[in-house]
Amino acid sequence: MIGSASANATPVVQGARPTRRFDQRYLAPLLITCVLVVGQITFGFLESWSRTFLAIATAIVTELVVVRALYGKWPHLASAYVSGISVGILVRSPAFWPYALCAAISIVSKYVLRVGGRHIWNPTNFGVVAMLLLAPDVVAGLSVQWGNNLLPMVFVWMFGTVILYTVGRLNITVTYVAAFMGLAVVRAWYTGHPVLSEISPITGPMYQLFIFFMITDPKTTVGPKWAQSVVVIVIALLEMVFRLMQFVYAPFYALFVVGPIANLIEIRLAERTRR
Repeated sequence: MIGSASANATPVVQGARPTRRFDQRYLAPLLITCVLVVGQITFGFLESWSRTFLAIATAIVTELVVVRALYGKWPHLASAYVSGISVGILVRSPAFWPYALCAAISIVSKYVLRVGGRHIWNPTNFGVVAMLLLAPDVVAGLSVQWGNNLLPMVFVWMFGTVILYTVGRLNITVTYVAAFMGLAVVRAWYTGHPVLSEISPITGPMYQLFIFFMITDPKTTVGPKWAQSVVVIVIALLEMVFRLMQFVYAPFYALFVVGPIANLIEIRLAERTRR
């Protein structure tokens, strides 16, 4: 953070090199690249590298064009990279155009669907849900497991935990995972399924993206930590309802509904406080 100079400022020692701090905006791209590489090497979960690269390129180009046109400046591309690679991993289609369209929708939604200066939907979540609803005949979502090899999941969870702890958002993921586990027992009791079969979805690559990126997105989550925990518990509850209704992509739909409502409530309360 750059502040104004003061008379009591510590003098600069000549010849000393300025300390460079690591830009935390690069942590999410590092983690999602790790998810991509580990998942592809160990399980091959991508539809194709070319489709994933198309989604990344479309997200980056769209971000550059929109921000330059609206604000006359060049954006930091970490967020666009994360959105593009998420689309490349999550979308399943025999065609190429859904990857480009989903990435473009995700980025544009940040600048079109805004309230109080904030975009209220997680971009990738909005883009993926939009494609699942608008083009169900040609688009599906990633829902496979890591297979019998738990090593990639453990590696991703360890790396992700360190990064989320560094940026102060680990509480969101931990709360959601705890809620999911508890509600998995409830679902098992209600459906008669084995408890492990209800818990197992959270070990899949779809959930790695969901718990480490979508629900922890700083731009589309509420501010207070207690409120963040409440919101993800509500998401887990609605997800359970959707799962009982046989919705395959229950977590995406739950975040799509709960996330913007929580953001709108926070925006409204902030406006009332300012008044």
